[in-house]
Amino acid sequence: MAQKTSEKGQAGAAAPVVTEPGRVRNVVLVGHSGAGKTTLVEALLAATGTIPRAGTVTDGTTVTDHDPAAVRQQRSVALACAPLSHQDVKINLLDTPGFADFVGELRAGLRAADAALFVVSAVDGVDDATIALWEECAAVGMPRAVAITRLDHPRADYEQVLQDCQDAFGENVMPVYQPMLGDDGQSIVGLIGLVTLKVLDYSQGYPPVLKSAEPEHLNPIADDRNQLIEGIIAESEDETLMDRYIGGELIDTDALIPDLEKAVARGNFYPVIPVCAGTGVGLDALLDGLVTSFPSPLEHDLPVVTGVDGTARPPLTCDPDGPVVAEVVRTTIDRHVGRVSLVRVFSGTLRPDQTLHVSGHGLAERGHPDHDADERVAHIYTPLGATLREVGSCVAGDICAITKSGSAETGDTLSGKDDPLLMAPWSMPEPLLPIAVVAKTRSDEDALAKNLARLVAGDPTLRLERNADTHQLVLWTMGESHADVVLDRLRAGGVELDTEPVKVALRETFGGPAKGHGRHVKQSGGHGQYAVCDIEVEPLPRGSGFEFVNRVVGGAVPHNYIPSVEKGVRAQLEKGIVAGYPVIDLKVTLFDGKAHSVDSSDAAFQTAGALALKEAAAAGQVTLLEPVDEIVVRVPDTYVGAVMSDLSGRRGRPLGTESEADGGHSLVRAEVPATELVRYAVELRALSSGAGTFSRTYVRHEPMPAHLAEAVKKAAG
Repeated sequence: MAQKTSEKGQAGAAAPVVTEPGRVRNVVLVGHSGAGKTTLVEALLAATGTIPRAGTVTDGTTVTDHDPAAVRQQRSVALACAPLSHQDVKINLLDTPGFADFVGELRAGLRAADAALFVVSAVDGVDDATIALWEECAAVGMPRAVAITRLDHPRADYEQVLQDCQDAFGENVMPVYQPMLGDDGQSIVGLIGLVTLKVLDYSQGYPPVLKSAEPEHLNPIADDRNQLIEGIIAESEDETLMDRYIGGELIDTDALIPDLEKAVARGNFYPVIPVCAGTGVGLDALLDGLVTSFPSPLEHDLPVVTGVDGTARPPLTCDPDGPVVAEVVRTTIDRHVGRVSLVRVFSGTLRPDQTLHVSGHGLAERGHPDHDADERVAHIYTPLGATLREVGSCVAGDICAITKSGSAETGDTLSGKDDPLLMAPWSMPEPLLPIAVVAKTRSDEDALAKNLARLVAGDPTLRLERNADTHQLVLWTMGESHADVVLDRLRAGGVELDTEPVKVALRETFGGPAKGHGRHVKQSGGHGQYAVCDIEVEPLPRGSGFEFVNRVVGGAVPHNYIPSVEKGVRAQLEKGIVAGYPVIDLKVTLFDGKAHSVDSSDAAFQTAGALALKEAAAAGQVTLLEPVDEIVVRVPDTYVGAVMSDLSGRRGRPLGTESEADGGHSLVRAEVPATELVRYAVELRALSSGAGTFSRTYVRHEPMPAHLAEAVKKAAG
């Protein structure tokens, strides 16, 4: 629950309100679920006095995992911002979920950040999803560092995990500190700076005692230190340094520190820092690194902007005095506060009582219709998890929260109302797990629609659709955990709902020619109760659609009633004839019939046309058609065989495989019936240990196997 407060004592020391972008660091914490991101954020908040004491994930008392679903699942399910102050610099820590279902929250965190801290567990090491994320950050040149956590765990193996990081992430991933063991030979009680040769001694707790390294400390770190110095020199702008170093000259290490910091800020060098949230080891070293080595917003390229109509505009600059341009990176609905928007300001300064233009374009296919509106920003807050502290402004480069916006959704651009702008949307994965939801009672239907609209507004990885063929309300989600969170939030909003099996939009057609006789004659004495028609039906090639032909001679069916027969046939085609699915690719020929001079009517001939089609279906062979999708599965090479075997079991037809340029992944292409893909998002994840992803594209409808078609017809009948 969002809480407004202006009393610092309720949650510790408030992060400073900054007026210069150079005094801001926006850092997103990424890594696999269970690596210790949330616990590390909690420890950093406590170490800087931002909160009185660190909470725990198991107790549900952490700042960033305040969502009830996160407490229940014992893991992060949403992006959260936790600002703190160190060396008079505001560090906005963006805690992201590590589980694949919540990749949308992760992408939002990457958008809001200027650098990424990869959190890797000393127990579990590096997984394929983390490697893929590293490659994604590398593609856009985002600066990165690595924190190896959970050093106090009995199964922690720092040296092995460090080697795993270097193998997975490539060269220039190097430690800048070496752990020191205690007298027991197991616990880590200190760090040695490989550049400074200073010892951080945590044997008496946090904060550490700073000492100079003893002679016995130097030999064990000599190789790592030499590699680090060579790596820094290789990235230095001083081209003479390497020659001097190779020539045996002793390089002043203090002169190397600025080169190290520049290389990290530019995304060319990636320091590794051992950290233990439980004991405090490395927390100060990490904070120093975030301030001195990670770039400020002034050093990070800003997203491309255009006019709302798509016209080109000059690139943005992180100028507090420039035009206001900001972006909503997360939207939540709080029952007390209303809509809360987490906002990254890229240009200008956001102030209370400003009127801004809200622009949202390009996500209509995901349930976010294009929208534009002018809205007044009443108050501005700095968020600390769920707590909101009111502030007087938010400068370019900083992150804040605004409340009670009537139209702002995740991904929307906020800009000056006199010159509205639009930011290019960030990359979002396609939701591929459908969940069919239904209100328990008619009175719940309005509440369900209202709450669904709110959730979709806040989560671009959700897609809501009313399937015109199956008449189901379908939520497309990223996976089972994502679906659980969405359903929990709906129920928390007071909606009584159920889920039901997702139906695939099948089609019906005739397998061969047939005839049908439609007779609608009532002896009630009323008007409009007499119509008879005879039709022939024959299937057409796939994709031909519907064709109606009139071959009536002699006026057996009056000319003015022939369109009525066609209308009745078309209506029945939409309803289906054996299983309730639309009938396609059919030619219907009206060749005979009867009418009454008084009792015939338009409605009667519509009914007769429908009855004739039903009789033709009973006399002929009706085939069920299922949609077939082309899917492209991306997996590490080691899983290619398992994926192909699984697709064969789903009646898939392989189209081929190809290796990606990185040499570690392959793309598997196949055509697979959509009925076999309803839960493929979950099953592929299990099959590939979370490393597989896929996309799907509709290709065509084709006949369903007879035994499966009969089961569908029986269930419908």
